[in-house]
Amino acid sequence: MDCQKIVKTLKHKDFIKVPYKGNWFEDGATVYAKEIRDNIFLLFVILKDIEIENIQALIAHFDSFSSIGMKEPEQIMFYLSIKNKEDLHYFEKYLKVSDN
Repeated sequence: MDCQKIVKTLKHKDFIKVPYKGNWFEDGATVYAKEIRDNIFLLFVILKDIEIENIQALIAHFDSFSSIGMKEPEQIMFYLSIKNKEDLHYFEKYLKVSDN
């Protein structure tokens, strides 16, 4: 999976890299977020371990942008785990559809 391509796409679509200091994901997680409605955020979390890169996409409600990466969301409305090329295909389609 080409995480560098995904990160470049997220930055191009105005996602902000959020410092991760919580315990919701493992250490070393990289979180990108974008507010899509009041306190509703689209997040992409990139987890890296020795054998696999894993990307998790979610739409979640936080009390504020600053609470992302510090504590768990109040509510998760959508969740997708991307672990292989087939999942990545759906992810790329989602990014294209979300432009409309």
